[in-house]
Amino acid sequence: MATALSSSAAAPSPRSRSRGQIVVLLSAFSLVGYVLRMNISVAAPFMMTELHLDKVQMGQVFTSFMVGYAVFQIPWGVSGDRLGSGRTLTWSAIVWTVTTLLTGLTPGVLLPAGAISFAALMAIRFLLGVGQAAAFPLASRAIVSWMPAARRAVSFSALIVGMAIGSAFTPPLVSWAMTSLGWRASFYLCALIALGLTLAWHRLAGARLDTTAATGTGGATDGFWSSLSVLKDPSVAWMSLSYFCDSYVLFMFVFWLFLYLEEQRGMTVMASGLYGALPFVAGLILAPGAGLACDALEARWGGGWGRRTIAMTSLGLSAGFLTVGVKVGSPITAIAGLSLAVGFLLCTETAYWSASMDLGGERAGTAGGVMNMAGNLGGVVSTSLVPILIDRFGWPFAFQSAAALAVLAAALWLLVRVDSSISGAARR
Repeated sequence: MATALSSSAAAPSPRSRSRGQIVVLLSAFSLVGYVLRMNISVAAPFMMTELHLDKVQMGQVFTSFMVGYAVFQIPWGVSGDRLGSGRTLTWSAIVWTVTTLLTGLTPGVLLPAGAISFAALMAIRFLLGVGQAAAFPLASRAIVSWMPAARRAVSFSALIVGMAIGSAFTPPLVSWAMTSLGWRASFYLCALIALGLTLAWHRLAGARLDTTAATGTGGATDGFWSSLSVLKDPSVAWMSLSYFCDSYVLFMFVFWLFLYLEEQRGMTVMASGLYGALPFVAGLILAPGAGLACDALEARWGGGWGRRTIAMTSLGLSAGFLTVGVKVGSPITAIAGLSLAVGFLLCTETAYWSASMDLGGERAGTAGGVMNMAGNLGGVVSTSLVPILIDRFGWPFAFQSAAALAVLAAALWLLVRVDSSISGAARR
């Protein structure tokens, strides 16, 4: 009897197992989301040749995704707060699946190559951006609904792991699929993976997660415009501005690191692809530890100091390693410095998103949507401004100015006031 009772007490509860399943599924959404947004970058040379598109048109296709992704952050966040993140994320994932399928099927098959396929491709990628805009705001709302307050940062770190895996390994895997199966078939395969994940989420979370939100932590049931009251919170505004600067730096690495390694460091295309994945591997390793530390420090100190400490420390380290990585002569030392710069930059995500949950509460989806919209606008500015800085002032200045923005992002955290109540939750 004693042994049986001891075994029963040691066994994880069904709710604990469900929490683990939800975090794993959210991490999978983050990974698959990055695969679906990055696969077209690998397919671009094949698509341009077959569909008679030039670089300017392909760039417009890329931009159409970013516009849809940035603009629909807040609407999805509000929807998650009011309707629940379970079924809302299911519907958004259906959009991902259908638009990925249509990316391979519509241009040149259902529609003739040329202007009409170009217009259709822009519309499809815009809708993919619309659907994917739901991912992080709804994930943060799901974590608020389902996870203890003292585990918000470490729970969100699982999404950063998924994002890092997607960023590091999508190019070689998708390249293999396109070489073996063709670029259209690679999109069909990605759509199939997205469909499987959508069905798994709907079965394991879906309506059950929404029911828990309604009966457990509560939900924001007032009108759409009332849900936007988080915009009046100065801390949300300051944190969003900080995240704008943070994302400017991150997007610079995402879009320009490969070219920097080729042009400035004299690496081959293959070497650039290999070494260009290392910064995201660093994030994969460092982010979970940052999430654990963020929650632990918040439980100990409270008042947002745990979030603030991890964010400011990580941003400072990122700026320092970025400066070193650009200045040193050795390519290997440079790669090490740049990898750690990105790794610590990804550590800040746990602090930003857990703080947005603390600030938003029942409107965590909306708060996360506001912050992430600002971050993606930082990405838009980065993709537009960095090539101008490189052309006029050179690569070192472009990276050093980004390091300065990381320092500014850290300083802005001093203006963010977060009352997470985690220390009390931990004691309970």
